[in-house]
Amino acid sequence: MSPLANWNTEKSFNGKSDAWIEDSSGARFQMTNTRRTETFSGERIADVRKIAVLRTNRLGDFIFILPALEALRATYPQAELVLLTLPWTAAFLSQRPSPVDRAIEVPPCGGVSVEPGEKTDQEQINTFLQTMQQERFDLACQFRGGGRFSNPFVKKLGARVTIGSKAEDAIPLDRWIPYHVLQSEYIRYLEVVALAGAQTCSIEPHVVVTEQDRVEALHVLPKDRQPLAILHPGAMDPGRRWPAENFARVGDALAKQNVHIVLTGTHDEQETVDRVQEAMHVESSNLCGRLSLGGLAALLARSQVVISNDTGPLHLAHAVGARTVGIYWCLNAITAPPLSRLRHVPLVSWQANCPVCGCDLIRDHCDHTVSLVSSVSTDEVITAAQSLLGL
Repeated sequence: MSPLANWNTEKSFNGKSDAWIEDSSGARFQMTNTRRTETFSGERIADVRKIAVLRTNRLGDFIFILPALEALRATYPQAELVLLTLPWTAAFLSQRPSPVDRAIEVPPCGGVSVEPGEKTDQEQINTFLQTMQQERFDLACQFRGGGRFSNPFVKKLGARVTIGSKAEDAIPLDRWIPYHVLQSEYIRYLEVVALAGAQTCSIEPHVVVTEQDRVEALHVLPKDRQPLAILHPGAMDPGRRWPAENFARVGDALAKQNVHIVLTGTHDEQETVDRVQEAMHVESSNLCGRLSLGGLAALLARSQVVISNDTGPLHLAHAVGARTVGIYWCLNAITAPPLSRLRHVPLVSWQANCPVCGCDLIRDHCDHTVSLVSSVSTDEVITAAQSLLGL
C-alpha cells in the first residue's frame, strides 16, 4: 500500500501539517509537509544484527550510496552490513576500509545485476536466494532504482523488514518512498535509509586511498614538482562525452602554465584518449588502461584538479577529495553532481534536443549517439580549472 495513500493528519496549523503513515508491519513514519517539502522518517528497527544492501551498478552509482551506507553504519553500529553487488565492487572494497563488513556477488539476474532480457540461469538465481535466506537478514535495503525488478528480488531475500523506493510499475516493500528520476542520487538513498531511522552522518562520499593504491600510482607516474591536472575524456554514454578536441585545448592551455597533463581512461576508451593526446601540442602522460581502480583513486587524490565528463572516475575523484571540473548534461546535473561547491565546479549543457533529429530528449529518446554537452565552452572549463589551481 502506498504510504501517501494511508496518512491521516493529526494536526494542522498555519499552513503546516504533521502526519503519520504506517507500513505493513504497523510501524509508524512521520511525514512533515510544509507546503512544498515532504520528509519521511521511520522508526529505528529493534534488534538488527544483519543488514543487506542491494547495489549492482557501475562505479559512479556505487559512490552515490556511500553517505547512506555510513548512515546505516552509524545507526546500527553492531550490525553486520552486507553489500550485495557486482564482482568489481566486491574486489574494490576488499582492499580498503569501508562501512561495509562483507560484499557478496550477485549472479546474473535480469534487471538486477544485468540488463533485462540478458541470458540468466534461474537455478543459479534460486540457489543464491536460498543462500541469502539462510543469512537471516533483519533489514534489506533496495538501492537499485525504482524497483520494478529489484523490489521482488529484495523481498525474496527473506529479511524481516525491507525498505527502498518504488516507481509506479514496482511492487511495494515494507517501507518505501516514491521514486522520482529527477532527484540527487545522494539524497535519494539517504531518504531510503531514513525509513529505518538511519541518521545522516555526511552528505559527501568518502573512499579510503590505501598505501597499496599510492604505490601503484607512483609506479606508473612518479611525482614531480609540477601541479597535476587529470583529463578524463571518456564516458560510456556518448551523449555525456565532451569533444576530444576540447579536452586537448584545455590540456594545452593548462600546460602553458606549468601544469603537467595526465590522460586517464579504461581500455575501451583508448581510442578517445589517444585522440586527445594526438590533438594536443604539448607533452602529456597517457595512462589509459594502466591503472587499477585503486591506483586511479590514488592518482586522482594526488592531482590538483580533475577535468572529466560525468562518469565514474569523476565521482571517484569527489570521494577521494580531489578538486574537480565536471561536464554535465542538464538532467544529469540534477541527479549526479557533487553536493558542495568548495572544491567542485559542475558546468552544464542545456542542449535539450538531439542535434541530429531534433528529438526532445527531456521527454523522449532517440538512437543517435552524439554529444549533448559540446555546448560547454573550452573557455568555461579552462577558467574553472585555473580557479581551482589558484592560477
